[in-house]
Amino acid sequence: MRSKSEEIMQAIVDYINKRYFEERIIPTCQEIADVVGMTKGAVSKYLAVMEERGMITKNATYQGWQTNMMKKASRSLNQLPIVGDIACGTPILAEQNIESYLTISGDFLGPGNYFVLMAKGSSMINAGIEDGDYVIVRQQETADEGQIVVAMVDDGDCTLKRYYVDTKKKMVRLHPENDEMEDMFFNRVAIQGVAIKVIKNLEC
Repeated sequence: MRSKSEEIMQAIVDYINKRYFEERIIPTCQEIADVVGMTKGAVSKYLAVMEERGMITKNATYQGWQTNMMKKASRSLNQLPIVGDIACGTPILAEQNIESYLTISGDFLGPGNYFVLMAKGSSMINAGIEDGDYVIVRQQETADEGQIVVAMVDDGDCTLKRYYVDTKKKMVRLHPENDEMEDMFFNRVAIQGVAIKVIKNLEC
């Protein structure tokens, strides 16, 4: 088999990446041929050589060729459940509470399990969390004082507040980040997770 142009092989990889990351589409062999100015048959031979070299792989999930960049991206992506109103007493990630999923890079989050909560109301506005913001929460059952937590309180409802322990009253204090609201006190709460990031729309 005649040697293949390194420039053309890189152009093919670049085009596959461009279509996938910009449009989530894997180009056909004919589309690749049109871009690099070759026949479909010639491109097929190039793809075979590129597969032998490990530049691309045939992947049924992607319905076509998968580049190394695509493989790296797929390994690092997490599907985080977005939970809506939490039914009283049900586990926060119960099926009936999950509204959809948000795809986030694992490199952006770090180790751990996560879910996304849509903030409602104005109780955390001083912390930069406003109504409609998406709050990324790392699942854990403990928290340090001062952290913003998702806590299940006495009546089984979940709330997003800053967590403190009042040693004088021997109670848990949940602090709303809103000057017009008062602290909430409970004998105990069940921490569902700690808020680590906020995704919001910016006003133009």
